[in-house]
Amino acid sequence: MSNILDCAIVGGGPAGLTAGLYTTRGGLEQVTMFEKGMPGGQITQSSEIENYPGVTGDITGMDLMMPWPEQCQKFGLKHDMVEIKQIRKDGDIFSVIQTNDTIVHAHSVIVCTGSSPRRAGFNGEDEFFGKGVSTCATCDGFFYKGKEVAVIGGGDTALEEALYLAKICSKVYLVHRRDTFRAAPNTVKRVEENEKIELVLNSVPDEVYGDAMGVTGIKVKDKEGNIRDISLPGVFTFVGNDVNNQTLIQEDGSFLCDVNGQGQLIVDLSMKTSVPGLFAAGDMRIEAPKQVVSAAGDGAVAALSAISYVDELLN
Repeated sequence: MSNILDCAIVGGGPAGLTAGLYTTRGGLEQVTMFEKGMPGGQITQSSEIENYPGVTGDITGMDLMMPWPEQCQKFGLKHDMVEIKQIRKDGDIFSVIQTNDTIVHAHSVIVCTGSSPRRAGFNGEDEFFGKGVSTCATCDGFFYKGKEVAVIGGGDTALEEALYLAKICSKVYLVHRRDTFRAAPNTVKRVEENEKIELVLNSVPDEVYGDAMGVTGIKVKDKEGNIRDISLPGVFTFVGNDVNNQTLIQEDGSFLCDVNGQGQLIVDLSMKTSVPGLFAAGDMRIEAPKQVVSAAGDGAVAALSAISYVDELLN
């Protein structure tokens, strides 16, 4: 078997890019990052970054990630813009299988495929997804300039996007199932002080409705069962993420490595999975803080572990 990569990196967000930087700069000569789209990850959709070390002033997620690929490629990281459908291992060699069934072999693999926005599960969500229901305020907020919208969720992302939408829209209804938020105190304070944001607490979305043109309103149910009907054309949901672990599912339905009940990859402090040579970094691993700086740190740790593994394997 010829032309075996030292390391295959699957996923091109902050974790994958940092892994690429550290593996190549750390001495591995044949490293390819497989990312089906442009590198950068979910953070490129964020409207405002204020908690990344060293970054001050107004900066978007896209602004933050723009220089990362160039920096990595400077040290020899290759980017293959293809989608990976499965990762297998036979002996000491991994097979990284693309959707067109092309197979690339590698001595080590770092999986950084992250997570995807979860659907909230209310009536009409699927029917009107892309026609008034969205999971990206940066992508779709402009369409609701001067109009009223609803944001579903109570974490950092929901509150940050509500603040972003308040700059564009005439009013933002922030719907949360509890009366307290899971976001950073500073973010909560800014939301509570924003006159354009109305808090709709202890409530859940019951139904989004509309017509052939798209969403025209949302019905919200409080904990007593009372329904409030709000007329608006846009609903943004931010209720967590599902792990993108599909590449690790084998033919028999099992996972290549150990995962927990949520499908997150179980790793140790060195980002090692239960399979030698397979490492995980970023949002897909257990207890991930789901922050850019943490994902980058994971990528660096996984890369250093991969370097050690490959050195020991080949020498």
